Amino acid sequence: ILRRSGVSDAFRKKRFDNFDFSRDKATMDGYKIATGYALNFKDKEKDRDNSIMFIGQVGSGKTHLSLAIANELMEDGVGVVYMSYREVITRLKQNIMDEVYYHRVMGKYKNARVLLIDDLFKGKVTESDVNIMFELLNFRYFNKLPVIVSCEMDVDRILSVDEAIGSRLVEMCKCVEVKGKKLNYRMYGK
Repeated sequence: ILRRSGVSDAFRKKRFDNFDFSRDKATMDGYKIATGYALNFKDKEKDRDNSIMFIGQVGSGKTHLSLAIANELMEDGVGVVYMSYREVITRLKQNIMDEVYYHRVMGKYKNARVLLIDDLFKGKVTESDVNIMFELLNFRYFNKLPVIVSCEMDVDRILSVDEAIGSRLVEMCKCVEVKGKKLNYRMYGK
């Protein structure tokens, strides 16, 4: 499970027990929702609303909470595949004419028991980006396959990028806004 996850050693250290939830109420609420999601995952896995999305500013802890969930699930025997949005989208677009490569990579993300999409829509979003993400998320939506998503955009911005993607995410996910008084916890010693 760990080998197939794509979660690096550094990301394996992102845990609930080393997340600083004391900064403000929104961060504490996000922490509570994330731990509850991990704890109750197997009971909700087959439901339509079996996913979670963390939205908020840079450095608010979205990735840490997403990875803490993933690490808990993997320790409980649940396969999770990590997808760095920007990196994977770039590689897929570079190899879009190579059908074997494209279908192999997309299949990995489409069929993962749980897919963690880190930094969804980070950077300039093109029509190709939207098409690839729609294909991926639409498959997971119709097959009730859970996603864990981190995104700097709020729900309205996600919907403005693509309403079909945004509305599926809203239906699938518990949307958790993580933002604090300090703009970036990386800048304040966590």
